[in-house]
Amino acid sequence: MQWNSVAEFFAMGGYGFYVWGSFGLTFAVMGLEMVLIRSQRKSIHKALRNEFLSEKL
Repeated sequence: MQWNSVAEFFAMGGYGFYVWGSFGLTFAVMGLEMVLIRSQRKSIHKALRNEFLSEKL
């Protein structure tokens, strides 16, 4: 495809809202997944640390 302007590129022949919306939603979900994994990892490390310390005593 060939575009004559930046506006035509972002419009994507009338489908720009769906194309860019899909990209945006995908990146948002991937970012949320990273945050949730990091949070879960921290809680697992904390639980393991507490378990180790309780067995040590």
